[in-house]
Amino acid sequence: MKTLNRLIKFEVYGAILFATLAFLALFSFFDFVDQIPAIGRKQGLSAAYQIPQASLYVALLVPNHLYELLPITVLIGTIYVMARMAQSSEFTILRTSGLDPWRALRTLLGVGAILALITFVMGDYIAPWADRKAQLLKASYEGNLTVGQSGAWLRERQAYGQFAVNVGSIAPDGSLRGVRIFEFDNQGRLVSNTLAASAHFEREDAWTLKEVSRTEFDKQDKSESQVAARQIPELSWPTKMTAEMVSAAVLRPDRMGTIDLYQYIRHLEANAQTAQRYEIEFWKKVFYPLSCLVMVVLALPFAYLHFRSSGISAYVFVGVLAGISFFFLNNVFGYIGELRQWQPWFAAALPGLLYSILSLGAFFWLVFRR
Repeated sequence: MKTLNRLIKFEVYGAILFATLAFLALFSFFDFVDQIPAIGRKQGLSAAYQIPQASLYVALLVPNHLYELLPITVLIGTIYVMARMAQSSEFTILRTSGLDPWRALRTLLGVGAILALITFVMGDYIAPWADRKAQLLKASYEGNLTVGQSGAWLRERQAYGQFAVNVGSIAPDGSLRGVRIFEFDNQGRLVSNTLAASAHFEREDAWTLKEVSRTEFDKQDKSESQVAARQIPELSWPTKMTAEMVSAAVLRPDRMGTIDLYQYIRHLEANAQTAQRYEIEFWKKVFYPLSCLVMVVLALPFAYLHFRSSGISAYVFVGVLAGISFFFLNNVFGYIGELRQWQPWFAAALPGLLYSILSLGAFFWLVFRR
């Protein structure tokens, strides 16, 4: 029986690898074509953006594509193997050799578990790091990484007041540019306004501001207030906002790791800010690797179908459509959950639940009813 398990796993892994490489090559080609208009351009004093830099940028996008594509390629590769074995009667021979449906299901679930682990590592560690490096690489040739004309806004509560922080852009070296800090007391009155040309994360609990222009408002009574303005070459500002939190406000939340998302959600909740969007992305990060298990279960019933000599391509095409529909539903339900104020875990888990019910229903109907 171990030989049968190794045979199925070898075939499935090979088909998934082939489908994954094919999709990655296609997506990388599109990414490179998208970079062609920027090749040769020069921004200011920076070096020109050339083919080697564009190729490195495209290569850094591969981990994120792999994370998004793995459940789809798992479904396509497994369907192809199951359908091919059914067409050639190979799976029928395996069944007569003692491969019952539950053992076949356990074998595929073992394959799915390993691929789910790979998906989790890819999406939680490798893809966020690679995407951050890709954005900083692009920024080093095209200018700082910005969020529109107004920059990124963050908020923090401390024991003696509240702070509203605006970050204009992130420089290629990871430092912040165009930082504005508005300090309010616990009654909501403006206490100070700090403008800094740049900021660095020197310590975990403080920012180092450089070229600082600070204005302090000292309201002594209801009728008058004193304003003091001064220039400071360097200032240490205590804060709990980390580089990951600032990146979360600048970069897309789906490109963040699970731990970074959780910390940013806690930061938003502590400062009385809505975190619905980030909570949905957090739960999508949790449930998305498990979709590999759903996909292998969805593919198993294809082994119990009867194929004509030229019918396998149609079933593989059905698998492609099912994988693409899962990818779109996973995104659509996230937006619907945010608009309808669903529970974040429910909005993230609903596509996987629907496909789990579909796959298990097809498995029991084909295997035990037919």
